[in-house]
Amino acid sequence: MQIETIPVGNYFLPIVLNFQDVLEKMNDDEFEKFCRHNPDVEIELTKEGELVIMPPTGGQTGIRNFSLIGYFFNWLEKDKSGVGFDSSTVFVLPNGAKRSPDLAWAKNEKWNALSDEEKQKFPSFCPDFVVELRSPSDSIVNLQNKMMEYIENGASLGWLIDPFEKKVYVYRQNEEAEILDNPSKVSGEPLLKKFVLNVKKLW
Repeated sequence: MQIETIPVGNYFLPIVLNFQDVLEKMNDDEFEKFCRHNPDVEIELTKEGELVIMPPTGGQTGIRNFSLIGYFFNWLEKDKSGVGFDSSTVFVLPNGAKRSPDLAWAKNEKWNALSDEEKQKFPSFCPDFVVELRSPSDSIVNLQNKMMEYIENGASLGWLIDPFEKKVYVYRQNEEAEILDNPSKVSGEPLLKKFVLNVKKLW
């Protein structure tokens, strides 16, 4: 089955399809094959069995994503305590959902625990750090729910960056989400030692 996103106005909206009866019969390898048969779209799967077809990004969002990964890569090259992933990586979370954060990071010990064969597939773990960067087509409520899902499945730190409202939502284990209103910088301490993101460059 080929899947296409549908344009609405000047951008694309996510498409949610309920294939629960079909997809619950698919194992992780079959789902990965399904994704590879549809390489032109990014696909997520909720724990309830709903397919979420992620739309392509516009130019401004693409610049923000590129900048975010660049800042993080520069820190990663110096720190070397973990590995980073871009938005095309699908993670198989403990609750069964398949998610692709805009940026993710996992400690070396978590990544190195996988076999060489497992590293070629969708990683079966929740990253330790995740970032979602809101685009015009994203519902803030849906993104907040995704962030909570990452935390509930083992992420230690999560950032939801909303450039339209100029807010950053910070998620940590066993804490209420912290809302930063138009911050100039956001620190990844203590998990990401000495990593500070200049958020204003993303606005």
